[in-house]
Amino acid sequence: MSDQNTLPPNTSWQPLMVATLQRCFEPSFLEVIDESAQHAGHAGANDLGLNSHYRVVIASAHFEKLNRVQRHRLVYDSLQEFLDNGLHALAIEFRSN
Repeated sequence: MSDQNTLPPNTSWQPLMVATLQRCFEPSFLEVIDESAQHAGHAGANDLGLNSHYRVVIASAHFEKLNRVQRHRLVYDSLQEFLDNGLHALAIEFRSN
């Protein structure tokens, strides 16, 4: 586990998450959406309305021979720093490459 607060708390992590996922998976399609504002007042949401809930839509050859659980584990592992710093919910949608 990494140290808490290693990412900027007052700035969207979306560009950092995109860079991480591109580096790890070389996706043919990638969309990272901050849905935090939609979850204001819910468990895990913060006062800033940033960086607590994200949706990732991704297509990559790296996932082709993996089952759903293996795909999710890879994405979660690649984004562990974000989870360690307050990312509460991550929805992942895999598309065909």
